[in-house]
Amino acid sequence: MEKKFTFIDLFAGIGGFRIPFDEIGGECVFSSEWDKYSKLTYYDNFKETPHDDIKKILPSQIPPHDLLLAGFPCQPFSHAGHGKGYDDIRGTAFHNIRNIANFHKPKVILLENVRRFKTHDNGNTYKRIVAVLEGIKYKVTSTILNTKDFGVPQSRARIYIAAFQNQEDFTSFSFPEPTHEETTVESILDKNPDSKYTISDLLWKSHQERKERNKKRGAGFGYGIVNSDSKYTRTLTARYYKDGAEILVEQKDNNPRKLTINEARKLQGFPKNFEFPVSDVQAYKQLGNAVSVNVIKALAESMRHILDSDIKKEYKINKQIKMT
Repeated sequence: MEKKFTFIDLFAGIGGFRIPFDEIGGECVFSSEWDKYSKLTYYDNFKETPHDDIKKILPSQIPPHDLLLAGFPCQPFSHAGHGKGYDDIRGTAFHNIRNIANFHKPKVILLENVRRFKTHDNGNTYKRIVAVLEGIKYKVTSTILNTKDFGVPQSRARIYIAAFQNQEDFTSFSFPEPTHEETTVESILDKNPDSKYTISDLLWKSHQERKERNKKRGAGFGYGIVNSDSKYTRTLTARYYKDGAEILVEQKDNNPRKLTINEARKLQGFPKNFEFPVSDVQAYKQLGNAVSVNVIKALAESMRHILDSDIKKEYKINKQIKMT
């Protein structure tokens, strides 16, 4: 396939952002990831080893690109730094994103973070991020998208921030609408899961007791259990390997079980040929930290006319026809 545009994959994890943009004709010209186990999985699937921590790389060492992708960590911003603009983000992961964007001026920036990022520090963190991007002449928009609204049975709400270098691209972009496909947990369940995923009597008892204590204190509901008829699961997190409490699968005449790695892969929308050359513990962590590929696919399609010059021409022609 002829490559239509270039992109970079920052805080790459295991490449969830990369897959859909590869599929629509993009060429990844640079990636970075500090975690050694994630780098193993990334290499196994893309035959490239990401560069190390982005904090150690100068913007000038990164190739030019049309699109900057980053599922960046949400590091707390100092309350004392309010109103200091660029200085307000020093020492954070976003500081590096800003410097790279300012140096290369990619057409589009697409960022992902946890839903509560929008309200962190009474909304000031988000406002400062927007102000910094606007300060380097980007036009910014954002929305919350949930994995379960795009055909995969997991409730995983995340904020997506899109920034554009020019007004035309900003105006022509709209976030993807939910597909409203009916989902059930049955679609991701394996037929004959290994017995090693069944939780022990001791752990099951601990889950039940904790849930009862929490209910009495009004402090949440403890474990979450699903079966094949459930519409969707709770959010898969990086701590899932510890006890599986967020998502337990009901089993007839037996204790519940944790998701298999294959089920967790499907719950994040990764393709069936995606491999994990690491332990189950690391694979759970990687999937819990990953973006949902099905949501990124929808975002990639919504940006395609901006990134691909041939598609952009067609988009303009169709838009003119509609207006006449």
